[in-house]
Amino acid sequence: MNTAAYVSETVTGLSAASVLGGEPVLHALPRSVLEWIALVRLGISAGAVDAAVRVMGIGQSELARALDIPERTLARRKKEGVLSSDESGKMVRLAQVIERAVEVFEDEQTALAWLKSPNAALGGSSPLSLLDTELGSMAVVGTLGRIEHGVFA
Repeated sequence: MNTAAYVSETVTGLSAASVLGGEPVLHALPRSVLEWIALVRLGISAGAVDAAVRVMGIGQSELARALDIPERTLARRKKEGVLSSDESGKMVRLAQVIERAVEVFEDEQTALAWLKSPNAALGGSSPLSLLDTELGSMAVVGTLGRIEHGVFA
């Protein structure tokens, strides 16, 4: 996957870091792939769950399904205060896809609505429902690239 399309260096629009609560939650503002990797390996604050739920306008159970993380595990992590590296990676992947969608649609609400809606190019699945795997995320990012370049099929 093209990491340049996956990690934006710009501060315009809705950034992946802001989806996860920004510096108050992440205790950093990662700007490169290597900085994101370091943050994921440490485990991000469980406050990122609440931040993502707020930004996306979905419930915690829907987020848990989208990331293939049991809802009880998310609740436990919130009490513990930190996500595992695997869970952190899934949260970051989600946030980076949201950032990319906002870049493509140039509007936060349109991007979020697109992520939640069934999509013919994705076999009728919503982009959000595919983010539980790396391959699904790649399919969503690829679809966004085609939309950006005017290729809808």
